[in-house]
Amino acid sequence: MPGPAEVLGPILELMTWVGFIPGIPLLIAGWMLARRRCPWTVTTAEVVEAGGFKGFRWSDGDNTSHLSLLTAEETKGLETGSEVALHYDVCHPGRWSLGPHRDDNTVMTIGWILTATGLVCTLAGFVLLMF
Repeated sequence: MPGPAEVLGPILELMTWVGFIPGIPLLIAGWMLARRRCPWTVTTAEVVEAGGFKGFRWSDGDNTSHLSLLTAEETKGLETGSEVALHYDVCHPGRWSLGPHRDDNTVMTIGWILTATGLVCTLAGFVLLMF
């Protein structure tokens, strides 16, 4: 009957390769995606009303004026003439939100998980060789 070292050795070796082979390219791809992503910044927007719609009038970093109209249901609780903090994409000012933007780089997250799994399995394999 094989001992724990004979059973764990091939499993750790397999998990090392399963972690490193896709993990490192995913880390590189995630890093490239993060470098190409445009930054978001915050500005002050004024709540305006136009016809049956409410919206936001705001200026970006180049002093270009923007107007974003929404339906009345989407702007409940906002008073016309009040000011709100508006977060927008510097490269694409049409992409905006009222809350802070959260960068989620799923490719990099999966790459970190797989690479860490490969590293832990490699270290566990070396520890297993000592016993």
